[in-house]
Order: sequence, then C-alpha cells, then structure tokens
Amino acid sequence: MTKGKNVLTTGDVAKICNVAPRTVSKWFDSGQLKGYRIPGSKDRRIPVNELMRFMKANHMPIDALAGTAIRVLLIDGDTQRVEQLVEQLRTKTDYDVQVAESNFQTGTFIHKFEPHVVLISLMDENIDATDICRNIRDDEQLQVIKLIAVANRLSDSEITALLQKGFDSYVSDTDDVDEIVRTIEQATSIVC
Repeated sequence: MTKGKNVLTTGDVAKICNVAPRTVSKWFDSGQLKGYRIPGSKDRRIPVNELMRFMKANHMPIDALAGTAIRVLLIDGDTQRVEQLVEQLRTKTDYDVQVAESNFQTGTFIHKFEPHVVLISLMDENIDATDICRNIRDDEQLQVIKLIAVANRLSDSEITALLQKGFDSYVSDTDDVDEIVRTIEQATSIVC
C-alpha cells in the first residue's frame, strides 16, 4: 500500500493501523503522531518513518508496512568502497540500497527511487555534498529525506558545519557498518 511513498495521508494511516481516520487525526492533533499540515488546508501528512516509529512505540504490528523497507541512496564514486558497503548493508539489513556516482545521477535517483535516507560521501572529490544537501533541503517535497554525511575522522567544527548546512547526521567511521546502520535507524526514528 505504501510502496514508493514517503508521506501518507490520514486515510492511508487509518487503513494501515486498522482504525478510523478520525482516530489518526486525534493522534496527530495530540502530538502522538508527528507530521505536518498542508498549507492552507486542514489535511495532514505523516512521514512513513514517523508512522513506523509510532507503531513500534505503541506495540502495533507493522505487517502492513512490510513493503516499505528503508530505501537508502548511497552517493559515492569510489566503486570499490561502494561495493563493499552495499554488500555489508544488504547482508546486515533489509534496506533497499541504490548507488549514485555523481551529482547528476543523484538528481535522477532522488526522484525515481524516492529514498528515505541519503548517505553522501565526503571522501569523493567529484561529489559536491554541499550542493546535493542544499538542493534537497530547498525542495519542499524532499524535506522528509534524511541526509547523512559519511567521512572518516571528522572534527567537532566539521560536524557542526555539516549540521548547520542541513545534514541530519554523520558517520565518522566508514568501516563501521554497525555505526552506519545505527545512524540510519536513528535518523529515520526506527528505534525500538
């Protein structure tokens, strides 16, 4: 039902949770279920990752969301580094992982793949991470995408600068797949 969607209507959420749409509106209005209102309308929208967090926190079965594996877009032009990380992510998780090797490919993948999370390598000189971050943050329809910077040995000032530019998080050890998975899960609020 939610395949390919990052944001759901209250009707979508009601069907998934097997409740009345009014119940979803109450959850939303009370602040239990986070989301946003469409400007100039009473319509509400709930990001899929927020619904997953809410369902887990309330011990609701997430079977209806089974088709919504976290979609991760990895942006890095280093083929060897990418192949190793993609293999490890696919082995350790059920993430749907795609790779973009350039800024141009990133734009195409963002709109076709509709990732929940974008991992952007800061180690590839051919990737303009700041430009990618700015373009995603400037597009209102892409606001729900979580951006994670990937680099080795970041200083405190570099981390602060990344967060100020619009990144949601960072990974400071590219060889630690467990750290990468934890960071993805924290960014998407899918934590038990």
